[in-house]
Amino acid sequence: MNHQRILTLARFTLLEAWRTRLPVLFTITLALVYGAAYFFRELAITESTRVQIVFSAAASRLAAVFVLSLYILTCVVREFNDKGLELTLSFDLRRSHYVAGRLLGFLLIAAVMAAMAGAPQWLLSPHAAVLQWSVCLGLELCIVAALSLFCVMTFTHLMPAASFVAGFYLLARSLTAIQLMSNSPLAVENPLSHQFMTWMIDGLSLVLPALDRFTQSVWLADAAAGWPAVGSCATQVLLYSSLLVAASMFDFYRRNI
Repeated sequence: MNHQRILTLARFTLLEAWRTRLPVLFTITLALVYGAAYFFRELAITESTRVQIVFSAAASRLAAVFVLSLYILTCVVREFNDKGLELTLSFDLRRSHYVAGRLLGFLLIAAVMAAMAGAPQWLLSPHAAVLQWSVCLGLELCIVAALSLFCVMTFTHLMPAASFVAGFYLLARSLTAIQLMSNSPLAVENPLSHQFMTWMIDGLSLVLPALDRFTQSVWLADAAAGWPAVGSCATQVLLYSSLLVAASMFDFYRRNI
């Protein structure tokens, strides 16, 4: 019975995404991305196909993250403001079932968006590389979905939740580069403060997902990463998504509704 309620709520989430024209919006976004990629291909003097692949893959990845996170945030905030959450919970529905059902629906949306983003790449890159890239994009979007749900449950307002999601994602994407810069052998004026910052950055690298290793454009342009790399990404997704879901439920249960 509990599983039926979760599946029903997930189905409602998918139906809501369909009725709000989310697939149409993402399709138009992808069309603009690949149109821009073709434009840059025509401008390139050498390796025009590589330029098109790299640009389209990177832009599609960012577009999928942006559209999915913004949709989740606006969807749940609207439910808070319209008192739809109180109505849903009044049907003898546990809060944990609400979070699980909503997240399951958002994860299914993420999988569809990853498939849509990877479909045009089948015409440009090897199929094995496109499959691995698409699967890894879906895994990355799973973390984004869990993070967005946690933020909107915690802040309940669009701007702080969106700011936290953007900051978290950008930091997780750039943390490896920041580590390399912090370990530079160049002399610094204050070695103590430099060592403290290095320790802090290394500590962040232990608690944040390495999103820079996900969905790399070079997989499509040069060579596929291999399924072990995708498996490593899946392990990170399982760990961080579980933590974010647990945090979402904890914050949701302590809230008075």
